[in-house]
Amino acid sequence: MQLSAIALGVFVLLVTTRAIFSYLSIRNVQYADQLVGQHRDWLESTLGIDDSDELRDYHRLTTAIDELESWIGLVAVVVIIYSGGLSWGVDIVATISRSVVLQGVVFFVGLAVAAQLASIPFSLVSTFGVEEIFGFNNQTPTLFIRDTLVQLGLSVGFVAILSGAVLTAIERLPTLWPAAAWGLFVVVSLVMQILYPRVIAPLFNDFEPVADGELRESVEAVFERAGFETSDIYTMDASRRSTQLNAYFIGFGRTKRVVLFDTLVEKMERAELQSVLAHELAHWKEAHIWKQFAAGAIQMAVVVAALGWLVDFEPLYAAFGIPASATYAGLLLAVLIVSPLLQVTAPLSNALSLKHEREADAYAAEVMGPQPMIDALGRLAGENLANPFPHPWYATFHYSHPPIPERIRLLQERATDGDATDPTPQPPATGDD
Repeated sequence: MQLSAIALGVFVLLVTTRAIFSYLSIRNVQYADQLVGQHRDWLESTLGIDDSDELRDYHRLTTAIDELESWIGLVAVVVIIYSGGLSWGVDIVATISRSVVLQGVVFFVGLAVAAQLASIPFSLVSTFGVEEIFGFNNQTPTLFIRDTLVQLGLSVGFVAILSGAVLTAIERLPTLWPAAAWGLFVVVSLVMQILYPRVIAPLFNDFEPVADGELRESVEAVFERAGFETSDIYTMDASRRSTQLNAYFIGFGRTKRVVLFDTLVEKMERAELQSVLAHELAHWKEAHIWKQFAAGAIQMAVVVAALGWLVDFEPLYAAFGIPASATYAGLLLAVLIVSPLLQVTAPLSNALSLKHEREADAYAAEVMGPQPMIDALGRLAGENLANPFPHPWYATFHYSHPPIPERIRLLQERATDGDATDPTPQPPATGDD
């Protein structure tokens, strides 16, 4: 089949973008391997990693699996849309109903189910292969199946509702639907800040308010130092699935909450845990959630504007042999075209997140002192086998948090105030290739 210029352009865009990011992943692995070998002593003294080969092996394997999944997914998409599979899918759903909206809902739900099923083999390899080998996995096959079914149900529900709403807007507001879709994004984003902690997350984990005792006293001490009234702090039974450590802040108003993984509570010293809590409180104090929300809304305004133009671009439909009335197929093609552009512009959104994380680290150092936060970062990176040495180019496009050595270096500067005689092991520089 001879490709039109538009179809060829889409193919080049998809493959080139994937190739560029695969190249960055390869460079990232090579770069990390080199620095890990050069800074074994720092890894052991600061991050508690006494087997740096384990760190490198974990990083290589997780990267390889991610790349394999990405390329198989891309090949599947290319084969489907360039072999006539997309037009065949349109013909199939057209037999279900005369309503384009209903056709589109069935179309997108089918894609969501197919994508979920296709990801299962990779999830199995990651969970019961890589994570098991490196001692992270606590998930049972029964829990894995349950999680998969719940995720599938949620995906079907959300995709059906959102695709139905957007396609209805396209049908009834042919010139204004991008504005309606943007408004829907804003509303859904706000609602999710309420629904996720109260409805969705409890489908997967149990959340318990921090009870009276030593932990509660530690939490209250941080709130008192930070000038806050003690609010919703929960522990989550993350150990049901993994031994890795984490914490997060979500929500606004009465729905806001800080969540501490039970693994974090178990493995961290109290001062370290308090510094992590102070870091999360900074996101609250500095209104980072709202700033990120505003930035996301601006980005989505640009995205839906681009989608609006592409959905109305009839040559795009002709290039892939689908009728112009099948706006849901046009919307899929538009998303495929816009997605690489979002990847390329990721440094813009990452820059804001990096700024917020540095502010949160500084706030934690102000509340608890720099050393507990340094120790907490070292423990988090060491326990999770996180790559501390990302390639600068890779980090630019993928990292929403500064690399661990940079974060530790900034905290040490606060601790020593430029004292060159400080004996603390200095983090290696990671900004040069």
